[in-house]
Amino acid sequence: MAKKVIPVSDLPVVSKSSSFPDDPELFSRGAIILMDKPTGWSSFDLVKFVRNRIPPKKVGHAGTLDPMATGLLILCSGKATKSISQIQSMEKRYVTKVRFGASTPSFDADTEIDKTAGWDHINGSMIEEILDSVFTGVISQVPPIYSAIQIKGERLYKIARRGGSVEIKPREVTIHEIKVLNVSMPDITLDIRCGKGTYIRSLAHDLGIALGSRAHMIELRRSETGGYSVEDAFTVDQFDEKMKLLNNG
Repeated sequence: MAKKVIPVSDLPVVSKSSSFPDDPELFSRGAIILMDKPTGWSSFDLVKFVRNRIPPKKVGHAGTLDPMATGLLILCSGKATKSISQIQSMEKRYVTKVRFGASTPSFDADTEIDKTAGWDHINGSMIEEILDSVFTGVISQVPPIYSAIQIKGERLYKIARRGGSVEIKPREVTIHEIKVLNVSMPDITLDIRCGKGTYIRSLAHDLGIALGSRAHMIELRRSETGGYSVEDAFTVDQFDEKMKLLNNG
């Protein structure tokens, strides 16, 4: 018999805009928990943090954030873990800062610069034009080798860390909208709405090359997933305090 998947709309949401549960067993029955991941934490670090504070040991996340990234990480507990794929397929929104003039193997600031190029020829109008003509809609991108994608059962980042190489096939992703929030060269800030599977790091890398330079991502914050906002998400300290009050109440 197939496992019953609960529609996301039927699941209780534990967030700052809702009343915090007065019964710890709500987490066991199944709940969506909105968390604001701090920089330096892996997505699994946050899963472990929450798992150690709520009754069910079954906790998963709906969409990886790299350690350097911050923002909305949606966790599902108990029976709600069966609904993770529904959340993963939702549209996401990010604010990212991109730095021109240099690229890195990971496409972000977590690895050392490997190539440099001039950026003085780039201006705001060029950026706006190429984002609209090349980087909006259905686009093809190659995921970074420093990623959690598996090829033949092995994570790409493990291959990269041991100095290996592997052919990574391009994939189609959807960029619904890109807004330029700030241009202060060599850095720009972008607000991006995109579909499942989009690598903002790859977009930053490809943007640098498309503009005759090099670039890498230096900041990333997920602000929305579907109808869920980071404004409603708990920091780790806030969640910890709420759970202490619940368990001692």
